[in-house]
Amino acid sequence: MKFSLLALLAAPLLAVAAPLLDRAAKPPAFFLAGDSTTAVNGGWGDGFVATLQNGAIGQNKGHSGTTTASFVARGDWETVLSLVKNNKAKYKCYVTIQFGHNDQKSTSGVSISQFETNMQSMANQVKSAGGTPIILTSLTRRTFTKGILDDNLADVAEAAKKAAAAVGVTMLDLNAASRKYVQAIGSSNADQYNLAQGDRTHLNAHGTDVFGRMVADLIVGWQSELSAYISPDAALSKSIAQGVYA
Repeated sequence: MKFSLLALLAAPLLAVAAPLLDRAAKPPAFFLAGDSTTAVNGGWGDGFVATLQNGAIGQNKGHSGTTTASFVARGDWETVLSLVKNNKAKYKCYVTIQFGHNDQKSTSGVSISQFETNMQSMANQVKSAGGTPIILTSLTRRTFTKGILDDNLADVAEAAKKAAAAVGVTMLDLNAASRKYVQAIGSSNADQYNLAQGDRTHLNAHGTDVFGRMVADLIVGWQSELSAYISPDAALSKSIAQGVYA
């Protein structure tokens, strides 16, 4: 599914009065699958999980260095599917799927067509396990050339969109959202999110919070009722939506 990026990011600002919590409904559980740009110590995942409230739970199962193939081969994917199967009785389970940074490398052994097929397979397996898959396009790298943010993940972002459309599942365009924000704040400000000097792929603790909030805002923009389970940060959401360094 395609959504207006600005509408998605601005949605939490418009929803001043969050929907009342439905105590009869299952709270959500979010299980995060991805590479180092999702994982602990370098990704957005823990920043997103930290926003959960009112009985919602989350586990960040991102694994640094993985592709859509190696995440399965190493057993990480089976762990995610087991979490869905073991929690679906008490929770409405969502699985975010964000890969591409390593898949696109020439040494990965994963072609773009295979990446797309792998993403489709993952989404279908989540559905079979009783969960709701959410395919995210890849978080942008923060490298600039003459003041313009490099669009070096376009191939895997497009393949992720095609995978979501092919199997009829939700796609949230994190690549577009993060590119828009990083381009707006500029290279010097974007470097303030680097995990280490010169590392314009991975996130430090502050970057984790900012881009975790971005994912939270995209999810609330997709399903506004989930705002009851995601603690608001109006100031940060506004900065992201307006392209102001946070």
